Amino acid sequence: MSDQPHAQPSHGSPVWDPSHQGTGTPPDRPSGGPGGSGLAAGGVVFAGVIMFVSGVLAAFQGIAAIARDDVYTRIGDYVYELNLTGWGWVLLAVGVVAAATGWGLLTGAVWARVSGIALASLSLVLQFLFLPYAPFWAVIQIALDVFVIWALAAYDPAASPGRN
Repeated sequence: MSDQPHAQPSHGSPVWDPSHQGTGTPPDRPSGGPGGSGLAAGGVVFAGVIMFVSGVLAAFQGIAAIARDDVYTRIGDYVYELNLTGWGWVLLAVGVVAAATGWGLLTGAVWARVSGIALASLSLVLQFLFLPYAPFWAVIQIALDVFVIWALAAYDPAASPGRN
């Protein structure tokens, strides 16, 4: 075995050259910036899908809570005790706006990025307050909201070709 980590062929060209593999930094894009991160760019699409789907689901949660006040059962005592019908209206309103914002993210609307960060932050707080009614779902939603906030904050559309 050789002590060299990357053996060079005898004709002088490198075994692995990032510029030919699609993994190198293009010359027109600065390296290391948040817009250069493929994870953040892909995260925006994922964030749009998550916001759209969770907005629709929140709207359904809201409709269920409005229609029947006993559809959710509270687990134990909770400091932030709220009327479930009121929660239904809040979830319905936030769900409709979140679904519209998710759709805006998927279509590349500039306004949707800032709105998405604000809505994911609001959703995070609302899900924390909704913990006694649906604890497992609320924890999952909180984790998704954290990812959405990160993806939308880290993405730089100016550094990504083809996006506004």
